[in-house]
Amino acid sequence: MKIIIAPDSFKGSLTAREIADNIEKGILSVYPQAEVIKLPMADGGEGTVDALVYATKGKKIYKEVTGPLGTPVKAYFGILGNENTAIIETAAASGLALVPSGKENPLKATTFGTGELIKAALDEGVDKIIIGLGGSATVDGGIGMAQALGISFKDSKGKEVGFGGAELANVQSIDLSNLDRRLKDVEFLIASDVSNPLYGPNGAAYIFGPQKGATEEMVKFLDDSLRNYARVIKNETGKKVGDLPGGGAAGGLGAALMVFLDAYMNSGIELILDIYNFNTFLDQAALVITGEGRIDKQTLMGKTPYGVAMRAKKYNVPVIAVAGSVEAEAVNELNEYFDGIFSIMLAPVTLEKAILNTENWLQIIVQQIMRTCIVHKKFV
Repeated sequence: MKIIIAPDSFKGSLTAREIADNIEKGILSVYPQAEVIKLPMADGGEGTVDALVYATKGKKIYKEVTGPLGTPVKAYFGILGNENTAIIETAAASGLALVPSGKENPLKATTFGTGELIKAALDEGVDKIIIGLGGSATVDGGIGMAQALGISFKDSKGKEVGFGGAELANVQSIDLSNLDRRLKDVEFLIASDVSNPLYGPNGAAYIFGPQKGATEEMVKFLDDSLRNYARVIKNETGKKVGDLPGGGAAGGLGAALMVFLDAYMNSGIELILDIYNFNTFLDQAALVITGEGRIDKQTLMGKTPYGVAMRAKKYNVPVIAVAGSVEAEAVNELNEYFDGIFSIMLAPVTLEKAILNTENWLQIIVQQIMRTCIVHKKFV
């Protein structure tokens, strides 16, 4: 009997591949006859490169780039098995995880390193680049990324602006004449689960700024700065970016990619499911097991388990979700999409101890799921 395992990572604990491996162990310990298909997933955030490189038998390439605080970091991107598509995670070069605790500052954080990864991908001769926007430390409107690719942003004195969201307030003109010429021959796809606009109450500064270290005063300043940035873009290019769906993703990087690189915005999980040809695996499947670190109301806003469940439901395949934690208040709503939702927590412990027990507890919960399925003659 065919069982598909399609989880995201449990952030801070195990990668999607490690989660899939442990789910497989739980299944086979109870039902060794099962035909298990492991498809580690991601939705555009951290883990997307690993998932797609693994799925397509591609490769990872490491490169030293400019980190979010302007210091060098060792980052990476992937080349898919077809060798003409690159996959980049914004988090790998410009991520919040790269910023030491207490040093978060979106007024200074830059996406320059993400632009450097794009240039490195161009050096590989690809004709398609997928960029995942999750996990950034920035609210710089993507100007760092654009500067790395040759676009110039100047202040009222004709001087190039520096790094960070604070510099958006100083932008008065944009010069695209030195934009890397290779970009015109490349298709750009954005993988994101965010539909927020560039500015305003639901924009990059107000919604994502606080989690990146912005105070209330900084949020107001950043939002005003993003408005100035949008005004200059309109004046210089004729393009309106203020209300583009997803323009506020990664602190405005979404808007820069769409405006300067003609990138197409996509649901991260839908894009990745298509790359996997996920639907082809659902034929004759008896069960799908998915999951992520926490399952809550946000799961239904385009996260991996939701995307997996919606695809499986089209083929009438039952879907069970496992997670480190589950939001109790959201269960009734979640039950409309999942046939079962399970937290792997087996005891009240600290987060640190829970992370240490993830592998063991995950296998135990999956064993119980399989025993229940067998009792109800799901597989026999």
